[in-house]
Amino acid sequence: MYEEVKTKMDKAIRALENDYAAIRAGHANPALLDKITVDYYGTATPIPQVGTVSVPEARMLVVQPWDASILGDIEKAILKSDLGLTPNNDGKVIRINFPALTEERRKDLGKSISKRAEEAKVVIRGVRRDALESFKAQKKQGEITEDDLKQAETDVQKLTDQYIKDIDGIAAKKDKEIMEI
Repeated sequence: MYEEVKTKMDKAIRALENDYAAIRAGHANPALLDKITVDYYGTATPIPQVGTVSVPEARMLVVQPWDASILGDIEKAILKSDLGLTPNNDGKVIRINFPALTEERRKDLGKSISKRAEEAKVVIRGVRRDALESFKAQKKQGEITEDDLKQAETDVQKLTDQYIKDIDGIAAKKDKEIMEI
């Protein structure tokens, strides 16, 4: 049972890290385009699946689609995204330059980081609640003793506290990264 709880909590941490990878920190990161989709033959397809995304310079991404007919669609999708980036379409590739972050944008990103960390904590607490309900059901059915239940509650709480602490550390690291650039 503990392994299942730990696995679910690990997934929450990985999801948070993936979210943070997509936050623009003043330098080019191909993961920023992972969640932006383009209508490709009637299917919403992530940009990395319709072309090559490369980082030729620290503050530039280049998207080279395999099908040149969707260049305009990719450009529109990037413009519509909440990244605040302006793509340059030269007819063959799309170049995306990353300007330095303004103080206002840094504060907005800091708020976003905090919000996502809190969402991850809610997921962790939900896993804890489900685990505790499961242990209480086992106690009710006579599968475990009262002492086993108390020990399980203690162990799950320790696990929860550790994951919450990990989330705070990950968020603090990303916030520091944003503020230093």
